[in-house]
Amino acid sequence: MVSKSRILIADDNSPNVELLEAFLAHADCEIAVAVDGRDTLDKVASFKPDLILLDVMMPKLSGFEVCRTIKQNPKTKDIMVLMVTALNELGDIERAVDSGTDDFLSKPVNKLELLKRVEIMLRLRHVSDELDRLRRYIQDMEDDEAPKDDKGDGPDDKVPPPAPPAPKRK
Repeated sequence: MVSKSRILIADDNSPNVELLEAFLAHADCEIAVAVDGRDTLDKVASFKPDLILLDVMMPKLSGFEVCRTIKQNPKTKDIMVLMVTALNELGDIERAVDSGTDDFLSKPVNKLELLKRVEIMLRLRHVSDELDRLRRYIQDMEDDEAPKDDKGDGPDDKVPPPAPPAPKRK
């Protein structure tokens, strides 16, 4: 069974939260809400979102600080972050990128633009998860098929011969 995508809306302004929830009402996803920076980090740990719609100007910790914390943590670094902000100066965009955001969206939010970016970011997250799963599967298969030494408990000391050189094109 495929689980629903999880989206965390992090914004201290309840009308903004209500608008985002209304825009996402028909999306096939679970939604949670955080009201400040610290609450966002707590919800990341408990809700385990695939995507965070993150406001920049929040109490306790800014969106920049929250994003940086999420992206520096090996357990949460792969969570997609879409900063939704009224800040639109070049310096603000640079700070968002420096903090690790995956994308940003300016307020006022356009419904179609939000839905398309959410769709693309969730697809990217799920493709990335599937790629990681396949890499682990391949590694497990290679580990199971690794030649054993004479005792049968370790890699063989023999190194396979190098592959023949590729034919030269004329």
